[in-house]
Amino acid sequence: MDIISIVIILAVFAALLFALYRLGAKHVKFSKRVFIALALGVIFGAAIQLLFAPDSTITLTAIDWINIVGNGYVRFLQMLIIPLIFVSIVGAFTRIEETKNLGKISGSVLGTLLGTTAIAALIGWASVILFNLDGAQFTQGSAETARIEALTTQQTQVADLTIPGQVLSFIPTNIFQDLAGLRSTSTIAVVVFSAFVGIAYMGIKKKQPENATLFNKGLQVIQSIVMRIVTLVLRLTPYGILALMTKMMATSSYQAIVNLGLFVVASYAALLVVLLVHSLILAGVGVNPITYFKKAFPVLSFAFTARSSAGALPLNVETQTKALGVDDASANFAASFGLSIGQNGCAGVYPAMLATIVAPTLGIDVTSIGFVLTLILVVTISSFGVAGVGGGATFAALIVLGALNLPVTIAGLVISVEPVIDMMRTLTNVNDSMLAGVVSSRNIGEFDSSILNDDAAVVDGDAI
Repeated sequence: MDIISIVIILAVFAALLFALYRLGAKHVKFSKRVFIALALGVIFGAAIQLLFAPDSTITLTAIDWINIVGNGYVRFLQMLIIPLIFVSIVGAFTRIEETKNLGKISGSVLGTLLGTTAIAALIGWASVILFNLDGAQFTQGSAETARIEALTTQQTQVADLTIPGQVLSFIPTNIFQDLAGLRSTSTIAVVVFSAFVGIAYMGIKKKQPENATLFNKGLQVIQSIVMRIVTLVLRLTPYGILALMTKMMATSSYQAIVNLGLFVVASYAALLVVLLVHSLILAGVGVNPITYFKKAFPVLSFAFTARSSAGALPLNVETQTKALGVDDASANFAASFGLSIGQNGCAGVYPAMLATIVAPTLGIDVTSIGFVLTLILVVTISSFGVAGVGGGATFAALIVLGALNLPVTIAGLVISVEPVIDMMRTLTNVNDSMLAGVVSSRNIGEFDSSILNDDAAVVDGDAI
């Protein structure tokens, strides 16, 4: 009977995949297909849980097979991170016409990313205080216990890593090791290496222009290949979303989600306030926030459903340049740096909230100026090196909790609502990187307002 039930579940899943394929064949818009996949996954997963229970053999076995599609999609996205970072950052240097703009662009981008992360940390702290979650106790079940054990093991890998030590870990000693992603800070190490390659290109461009031209042509070829691979992977998004949402709804404990409901509400409230801060910054640099968000909606909706900043990178850059009026160099710098530096959601709000929740259990006064300033500083510095695909928020939380000598238990107790919160976190991360591009482009005087105000200048997911 179990085998028959499993086969039926997989047959229904295959039928849903085929239905999504047919929608694509009929040229239904990419964004619509993603949201349809999201809805189908929610309904299908909920039905599985209702009929068979989240921890039954039937559910777990069926989801194990469905995971081939869901986790396979995530792995493809992870495969893209390093090559995307390299070609985007080095490519950004080839688009800088004047050397003097390099300092302005990098300063504006990093200043925006880190400055907004510090603000996000403060907002995360305030949200916990406002919703009276400081010192809150959450239910611990078997899934949470297993997660806590895994996090405890993972934390031992970073337990002896001080903040200065973390900064040093950003510098690559073996770039091939980092290109293979073998270190927790490999992403930021590749960013550093790519920046050095770009600076070297600018030097060669002055002294050996023919070699620089040859390098640039070769890079354009590589970039074209990488972006084509990105296109192939992103076309799998509806199928990946269907599988991931089915798993979440079929295996999540609804009771646990209800128990953690206030934490979810507090998280979304904090992230929405961060987006409001982004809007104020946009208004401060002369960009209409309403127009901006209308233009940015396709990439933000993709980030929300796919839960991948790296996967959103191509749409991110294209949206900045073709819909918002950001210059190429600023767009590529901001989008690439935003994959690993200053992610407002995953590396700002989230670790700050967890630290503020758990600190009172150790007798720490979370309302003291000392704690707040220390929290903001630690969160901001720790926001370096957070990869743009699932797991980055956990890594950031481990670093922050470890630096503040706080237990990692809290990160395991919220596992049931992680996917729900991660959607909004990823959207916030991507929006911050685009904000950095706008601010940079404004600062160097390359921002094209006519593109921003042109209603026809839009980018949809179908552009991939």
